[in-house]
Parts: sequence; structure tokens; C-alpha cells
Amino acid sequence: MNESCYGNLKLFTDKYPHGVTWFRLKKHCEIIDKHLNPGETIDYVIAGQLDDNHFSFFNTGVLAVTSERLLVAQNRLIVGYKLSSITPELYNDMQVDCGLLWGTLCIDTVKEKIYISNLDKRSLPEIETSITTFMHEAKKKNNNEEIENES
Repeated sequence: MNESCYGNLKLFTDKYPHGVTWFRLKKHCEIIDKHLNPGETIDYVIAGQLDDNHFSFFNTGVLAVTSERLLVAQNRLIVGYKLSSITPELYNDMQVDCGLLWGTLCIDTVKEKIYISNLDKRSLPEIETSITTFMHEAKKKNNNEEIENES
């Protein structure tokens, strides 16, 4: 999946249409595309509400799993945007909470917790697998590079 962020997001929203992800998705994706490093590719994209309140419907943002890190972007309504970059060294763990209608993802980093809520609950296993697989492989790669540098 090396196309744009929005193209990848459309695959997700078409597969899991019952999440609350309707507000300014193209604008959020443009931020991700703008902040990709040279050679960095997008592997997986989701959208949800960037908080842990299930009654929030106007706080939509996008999370992209890239070849190097996780990017969380939100275009602000009036001016500017917010972008969080989570590299494998900053990632601690993740919690998945499945409710009656929607699910919530909590990504715990060294500095903060990032919540993405109102996700289609059927999407939770796929999201968890994508993020966990990326982080496991990235940390394994970083450990191998550190061992080679010590030699």
C-alpha cells in the first residue's frame, strides 16, 4: 500500500463503515502526506475520534502506520493542525477496549497516552495486529542494528 494516506483510509472506511469518521478526513490525510520522510511509505491508516469520550463526534483524526513510525494527525477547524509522531523507541504498549457499539484504542507512549475512539468494533483485531506487528518488527530491527554497531 504505497498510495496516498486518503487512498489507504478509504480502504479502511469502506471495510469498516460503522465507525464515527466523517469529519474532514481528506484534510487530516494531507497532513500525514506532508510529513512523510523521503522513502517512508504508508502501510495502514485508520480514522476515529482523538479522545476517549464516546459522545465526541467532532474530534476526528487519522492514525497512519508507516514504514518508520506511527503518525497521528488532526487538521484544526479554524487554523493549523496537530501531528504526533510515535517512533518505536517511544512506544510502550497499547490497550484495546470494545464496547457495545464502538471500540477505543489507547496507545501508551513514554510521554503521553493517545486515544482513538468510536472505531467500528469489528476493526479492532485488525488495528491491533497492524500496530503490534509493526512495533514488534521495528523494535527487533533496532535491536539488531544496535548489536551490529557494538561489534
